[in-house]
Amino acid sequence: MKQIVLDTNFILTCVKQKIDFFEQLLGYEIQIPKQVLDELKRIKSPYKEIALKILEKNKFKQIDLGLNYVDKGLVKHAKANPSAIIATLDKELKDKIQNKKMIIRERKRLRVV
Repeated sequence: MKQIVLDTNFILTCVKQKIDFFEQLLGYEIQIPKQVLDELKRIKSPYKEIALKILEKNKFKQIDLGLNYVDKGLVKHAKANPSAIIATLDKELKDKIQNKKMIIRERKRLRVV
């Protein structure tokens, strides 16, 4: 099963745009780093509470990036797991990662590029 690692901004943008990312990611092993969950709890966003409720109701595998800084941890994880897909909308992060990425197209569709 293909692994997909979700970043904070990806989760929040999906919530904001009302994208059911768990439904669209059926067939993937969804991984959410502990550091992303911590960041979601600390962040100030009107979509934070909804995002946390969605995560609470769905199944995913929690992973540990080994670093406190999410972006550096995702880069490290991507290098160690070249087949993992990284779901992020962060341009700088996308440039640093060689793995395939999951992005949002047309405000509703998730695509691997």
